[in-house]
Amino acid sequence: MPQDFKGSLQKELLDQRKSSSSKYRLIFIGQKNLLYLVKYELIMMAISWIPGALGFFLRKIFYPRLLNKVGRGVVFGRNITIRHPHKIVIGDHAFIDDNVVLDAKGEDNEGIIIGNNVYIGRNTIISCKEGSIFIDDYCNISANCSLLSETKLGLGKYCFLAGHCYLVAGGNHSFDRRDVPIMFQPSLSRGGIKIEDDVWLGAGVIVLDGVEIQRGCVVGAGSVVIDSLPEFSIAVGTPAKKIKLRGNEVHSKKG
Repeated sequence: MPQDFKGSLQKELLDQRKSSSSKYRLIFIGQKNLLYLVKYELIMMAISWIPGALGFFLRKIFYPRLLNKVGRGVVFGRNITIRHPHKIVIGDHAFIDDNVVLDAKGEDNEGIIIGNNVYIGRNTIISCKEGSIFIDDYCNISANCSLLSETKLGLGKYCFLAGHCYLVAGGNHSFDRRDVPIMFQPSLSRGGIKIEDDVWLGAGVIVLDGVEIQRGCVVGAGSVVIDSLPEFSIAVGTPAKKIKLRGNEVHSKKG
């Protein structure tokens, strides 16, 4: 078995050098502290599932005792999965809906930083695989989105992601060798994903590693963004191409 297991949950589970208890602590809390593990288990087991106003009230009180920092007025829905909570920061008045995954897993990463007045819709996955994820103020991430980072993924202020968007910073593998499974070959990075302020991604948009979407862009539903987009672009297609500028038509292919 290859020796580099960092970044992948499956690889961590396959590592036969670690005990089941060690794997659990590594994957879920990222610390060896037994008292912290007990606190994590008690809080998650006791209140993560409770519905209604009582559940919101209890999670508002107890979740900040797990996380690195939580601002005022944060609302936590039911059945939220929290991994490496000491590397999760949430600003004021954020709303985290039911069944969201907040996975800040990694040894040397900064984890997940969520700004003020951010909305994260139900069933959305925000997951670090040794990378970091930064979501700035007033972002709205709709249901069933996936934000995955092996390097760095950042959303600027006022970004709006419609349902089922998929953003992956990293996630590429070398596949030159035939004698080694692809998952164990070196990961390749194009530098992560940067999305600037006031960007709207339509439903089902995919953004791949190495892309920068500058401020004010709109990307049509179902598009796959593999190249960076200049500010105020309207882009559609697979791969996504600029067809207009907001408020201005593009009169030539070079426009």
